[in-house]
Amino acid sequence: MTTAPQPGDTYVQSFARGLQVIRSFNADAPEQTLSEVAAQTGLTRAGARRILLTLQTLGYVTSDERYFRLTPKILDLGFAYLSSMPMWDLAEPLMDQLVEKVHESCSTAVLDDLEIVYVLRVHTHKIMSTNLSVGSRLPAFWTSLGRVLLAALPEDDLRERLARLPRRQFTQYTATDDATLIERLREARDQGWCLLNQELEEGLSSIAAPIRDRSGNTIAALNISGHSSRTSAEQLKNALLPQLLQTSQAISRLMVARRR
Repeated sequence: MTTAPQPGDTYVQSFARGLQVIRSFNADAPEQTLSEVAAQTGLTRAGARRILLTLQTLGYVTSDERYFRLTPKILDLGFAYLSSMPMWDLAEPLMDQLVEKVHESCSTAVLDDLEIVYVLRVHTHKIMSTNLSVGSRLPAFWTSLGRVLLAALPEDDLRERLARLPRRQFTQYTATDDATLIERLREARDQGWCLLNQELEEGLSSIAAPIRDRSGNTIAALNISGHSSRTSAEQLKNALLPQLLQTSQAISRLMVARRR
């Protein structure tokens, strides 16, 4: 089990606390009082106040003297990642073409510990109760994108993450025991794609394939998602999987060519 980093020569605690304050703002808490930020982060009121006022001075936070909220400038931090990875510019046109063919939403995501983070989204219909966009996070073990990314990990790394995994029964179809999860991850690794059927949300199915670098390492995943009222899991597999694989392989080739 991993331990939290401790202050030292390679760890700047004040910076870490600043990031903690930023992360305390989300869809459930878009604006907060000083006391609420302190409670969310475990900081003292004085500590939270210093960080909030620093962020306000830098333009990342605004306040009406009672409530604090993030400003659009905070997007600079997230888009710094996207702008530093120009390869995603190569993927988007191919994703647009895929959506036009299959008439379902298409996404690209990367792995961040126990979650996936969306780095590209091409919408066609709203398919989930949560409105996903670039930067959105979902539990990796219960998404097709996440399982493709997890399946590429070494076995010891995978089991270490499983040991830290909070279990939640999202739907009646959600697999939560280690044996089943490992079996489905091995299946995804062996076949080179993953079909997830209603494990995260009732009626939602998705199918994902890896995006690989020149060494064959999985660096991201691409998926198509559909609601059962329009596209069944079987249709995803039989009709849309070939086009998904074709697109993921084309993106992989572009990534390799770009880095030469």
